[in-house]
Order: sequence, then structure tokens, then C-alpha cells
Amino acid sequence: MSRTRTSTRPARSENATGVLFGIGAYGLWGLLPIYFLILLPATAVEIVANRVLWSLIFCALLLTVLRSWATVRTAFANRRVLGTLTVAALLIAVNWLVYTYGVTNGHAIEASLGYFINPIVSVLLGVLVLREKLRPLQWAAVGMGLVAVVVLAIGYGNVPWIALALAFSFGFYGFVKKRVGPSVDAVTSLSIETAVLTPIAAVVMIWLALSGGATLTTEGPGHFWIMAASGIITAVPLIFFGAAARRLPLTTIGMLQYLAPVLQFILALTVFREEMPLERWIGFGLVWIGLALLTVDMVRTVRKNARPRKSGQQQQPASV
Repeated sequence: MSRTRTSTRPARSENATGVLFGIGAYGLWGLLPIYFLILLPATAVEIVANRVLWSLIFCALLLTVLRSWATVRTAFANRRVLGTLTVAALLIAVNWLVYTYGVTNGHAIEASLGYFINPIVSVLLGVLVLREKLRPLQWAAVGMGLVAVVVLAIGYGNVPWIALALAFSFGFYGFVKKRVGPSVDAVTSLSIETAVLTPIAAVVMIWLALSGGATLTTEGPGHFWIMAASGIITAVPLIFFGAAARRLPLTTIGMLQYLAPVLQFILALTVFREEMPLERWIGFGLVWIGLALLTVDMVRTVRKNARPRKSGQQQQPASV
């Protein structure tokens, strides 16, 4: 009797799937400057206003397909959640506006710096806002970040306000979103945040149209549809990120997040041809050393917490 062999491909592990989603999210965010370059001569204000409006339309379609309108209604009915997401919406609007302005006005390198120093700023916010106690390596990383800002201020001839505005706005955005917790998924959160910003974006678009500053309908159908794609370009990385966050430990997410500013930095040098004098290399080098210290501290802390408390004690299974 011959046995029938069944060849089955092993299912991809949740961790590997999470890594792919994470690379997709941070890779798309890292390539975002190219999209803004294609949208010229649109200004940063118009790009962000369109991003809000088209994101809301895309989210509405997505919520209809997923049949998730009940979740949005529940979140809207909760005053605490709605208030928190309103603050988050204003913070992310500032972040989008500053980042788009930086990329479209010859400051893409400084914009990438903002996302490089964001983890250091998040640690600093933990001290200033949450009164957290830092470990030695975290203090060293914060110190490196502060010295880097001074060096870059000397190199730029002024304070790198674009980088600081991006780092602090996104740092506070993450802090505010944590107050919502896992009760609101990425699509619902984006839908509510864009809904909150929609009246402002609509007024901006009307003002631009009346003043002759709108390019949405004046640069041809190609420009119109590329601008309309901002809804998809905004939502898809967030969905990928949510899928990655559910599957990966915090350390892996923390390391993957550097992919976006690395890609932005490379694009600024190779595509946008921005200058990178010696003092900027020194400043960025100090930031990268600070990030390395944070990464080492994060890995050591996770390993320490993962050890069995005593030999002979049964170790609890890790949550997945």
C-alpha cells in the first residue's frame, strides 16, 4: 500500500508577517517625500488640506466595506475618547503641515532629523510629563540629543525648529493616543481625527480656491488624481502599522521605526540634493549614537524582564 504524501507549505509565522507589515508601513512613510515632490507646485497647506479631506472619504469607504460604522459611533458618543482624539487630530495636523513644508522647501534633511530624535524626545517627555525615572543609558541618550541640537543649531545658524516641531508634535501625539488605548483601532482613530479636521480643511480649500492658490483642478487630471490618492497614501501605512503592532514585540517595532527617517535622509541627499556639511554630520552622528544607546537599553531591559525569576520556577509563557 503506497502512502500519499501531502506537501504542505509551512504557514508564515506571525512574527515574520508582522515584520513585513512593519517594513511596509515605515517604508511607505520613508518614501513620502517623493509623493510631495510630485505634487508640486501645490503648497504644504493645500497638500495637508487635501490629505485630510481625501483621507476622510477613503476611511468612509473602508468603514462601509468593513461594516465598522458602529465602532465609530461608539467612539463619537464617548466624550473622553472624542476629546482625546480631537487633541490628537490637532497635533497630527501640525506634524503633517510642518513635515510637508520642510520637504517642499528644501529642508528634507532637517525633517528626517525630527523623526530620528523623536524616540529621544519621547523619553524626555516621559520625564517632564509623566515624572518617569530614567536609566543611565536613557539619560546618556537624552544628553546626546541635547548636544546634537546645539551642534546643529550652530551648523544651521539657527535652532532646527522644523526637526524639533516634528519630534515634539509626534511625541505628544503618541502620548495622547496612548490615553485612548487599544479601545479604538487605527481606521476608527484616523476616521475621527480626519472628521475633526475636515471643517478646517474645507475652509482652507475654499479660501485657496477663491484666492487663486489652489492647484487641485488647475494642473490637469493627473495632478487631481495624484492629490486624491493622498487618502490611500495616508491610510494604508497606518493599517500596516496596526497589523505590525499586533504581531510584534515593542523592541522590534522600536528598531523598525528607524527605517522611515533613514529612507527620508537618503532621499534628501540623493534625490533632493540637499547639502550636508561637516557640522551636520557631527550633529546627526550624535543623534545616531543616542539612538544606539536607547536601543541597547531597550534590548537589555526586555531580556532582563524575560528571565525566569528563579531557577526551578516555572516561567510564564510570553504573550503573543
